[in-house]
Amino acid sequence: MSGADSFVPVTVATEREILANPGATITDSLQNKPGISGTTFAPGANRPIIRGLDSYRVRIQENGIGSHDVSAISEDHAIPIDPSDADKIEVVRGPSTLRYGSQAIGGVVSVENQRIPTYLPEHGFSGMIKGGGNTVDAGGDGAFSVTGGSNGIVLHADGFIRDYEDYETPLGEELNSFVNSKGGSAGISHVWDDGFIGVSYARFESLYGIPGEEAEEGFLPRIDLVQDKVLVKGEWRPESSGIEAVRFWFGASDYAHDELERHSAAGHDHEEEEHGHDEHEEHEEHEEEEAGDFEIGSVFTNEQQEARMEIQHSPVMSRYGEVRGAVGVHWDHADTAGLSYEGDSLLEPADTESIAGFWFEELEASDRWRFQTALRVESASVDGFGYSSIADPEAPVTYRGDRTFVPVSGGLGALYDLGNNTVLRLNGQAVERAPAAAELFSKGAHHASNTFEIGNPFLNEEKAQTIELGLKRPVGKFRYDASGYYTNYDGFIYRELTGLTCGVDLDSCEREDHDEHHEDGHEEEGHGHSFDQVLFKQRNAVFYGVELLGEYDVGSVWRGVWGIDGQYDFVHARFDDGEYVPRMPPHRLGGGIYYRDSNWFARVGLLHAFEQNQVAPEEPTTPGYTLLNAELSYVVASAGPGVLAPTMRIGVKGDNLLDEKVLNSASFKRRENVLEPGANVRFFGSMRF
Repeated sequence: MSGADSFVPVTVATEREILANPGATITDSLQNKPGISGTTFAPGANRPIIRGLDSYRVRIQENGIGSHDVSAISEDHAIPIDPSDADKIEVVRGPSTLRYGSQAIGGVVSVENQRIPTYLPEHGFSGMIKGGGNTVDAGGDGAFSVTGGSNGIVLHADGFIRDYEDYETPLGEELNSFVNSKGGSAGISHVWDDGFIGVSYARFESLYGIPGEEAEEGFLPRIDLVQDKVLVKGEWRPESSGIEAVRFWFGASDYAHDELERHSAAGHDHEEEEHGHDEHEEHEEHEEEEAGDFEIGSVFTNEQQEARMEIQHSPVMSRYGEVRGAVGVHWDHADTAGLSYEGDSLLEPADTESIAGFWFEELEASDRWRFQTALRVESASVDGFGYSSIADPEAPVTYRGDRTFVPVSGGLGALYDLGNNTVLRLNGQAVERAPAAAELFSKGAHHASNTFEIGNPFLNEEKAQTIELGLKRPVGKFRYDASGYYTNYDGFIYRELTGLTCGVDLDSCEREDHDEHHEDGHEEEGHGHSFDQVLFKQRNAVFYGVELLGEYDVGSVWRGVWGIDGQYDFVHARFDDGEYVPRMPPHRLGGGIYYRDSNWFARVGLLHAFEQNQVAPEEPTTPGYTLLNAELSYVVASAGPGVLAPTMRIGVKGDNLLDEKVLNSASFKRRENVLEPGANVRFFGSMRF
């Protein structure tokens, strides 16, 4: 735990936690922490859910610039940031997120690294080699990074590779759950006493499968993506002129992915029912031969540019106390499309642009009282093509043009020092969010998620009013962080399952049987697909919840200290008519026992997720489960100067050691009964020099 002076709860995944985690996404290192879960659509695509909020309400960023992907459009789309790239991952909530945009209404997941070097290493050179292997998917991963320079010029390079096969569950292998990713970056900075300026180029590639019903039927859907990204970042700290620091960020990226599947199951689906997992093994053996059978069903692209600049003024004494603050501007532009080669395209090319100004001030009124205020005014426009009415599916009323919005958001915070390293915090914020392009203009089948999504071009701004109370003590023998929050949404935007199914075109949504065959024995257009119809709608809703995390050092033993920890969290979300909001995570309660000293870390813990029976219409209930996890790691620093004295860490971690059947109530894949990975043991290591 850290940050006693923070106005908001901050969740951190440390370097050790990231290295020990067996997952292929940044969410895997966060999803068992209080208030955070994941969409777990596929091992290669797992987007964070914060307090029950996901997609366009959670911003993902790297070094201050957004991930510039299409992961918010659908849960099967990956975030093109690998956990190997992260020195640490932070999750921030509350008023401070307004500097990043109203799309961060639920929180910001921030990946920090040195791809743009901000300082010269102590001995002129530093580096790291790390990696690990898993038993559950016979997978392995490895990464390296090096940074060095002199005379104010600092260079950086890194790379990673990840290869995970289909994972095992308590019921056997989960077909088509593989992940193959690789990537890297190169950067250069000029660093001086009063600041730095640098640029980096990064590339991310990933090929991963989508498990579920379509995989079992033999279509084996998969996504093949690539992103190229350029980032520029700088900071200048002048010694006078009333300015403490000037900071800026710029990013430009080119993202594309193909959604692939086999158009001929070749009888695989029927044989699967008879022979079970023997067919899975046969598929593995002949995967290369069958690769030619895969065809592109859809292509998603996103070209995006983003810039942010802020000026932090020097502390000013007022009659009420010392005032610190910053003012800034934020610009963002994206061209996004999701085009299909068969049937209606999910998203015709859409153009989104926003520009905003933001302002933060903090008042230190006394040794005990501090106050914070934040304001953001934004102008956003979305230009696209969609349906304004589908009353007649064979002749829908279309909408072509742009929607403009002016979201205005603000927040207030108070922090009171209770003494004994304990602070009490109270925050309130009113945030407005402009609808995203996909929420307005979706109009077609999405093969990988098996949905037919229809947007609403007349959606209004989503408005949320939140109040949060927290208590935190980050140091001492007993450390804890507790938060309770209540949010009222005016016009909450959500996707509603209608109970109808569709083929690949809108007019097929009236058909009752989408699996019927023609007289010649061939399946109808769409090769037998039956997509669940989803409509974007708005309703008022209320969210409230609690997050608790505590650690207690019981006493000294051997060369270190042992203790116990515990956690509890829940989110309760209902629409104003009493109906539950879809896909909410369950109540979770956990605890463990740990030991740590300067070299060793050990922990054994349980995390129980209760049954989720507070579900929306068309949603199944989800049984509870209990995760038994354990970790043992050893770190040692060699004696000697600089690179001759590497710090080495080795460890082993077990996840779901009881081999529980885990279904995620917050995942679309819950409806297909896709299980999470079973028992796993991961061996990992790193060397930093």
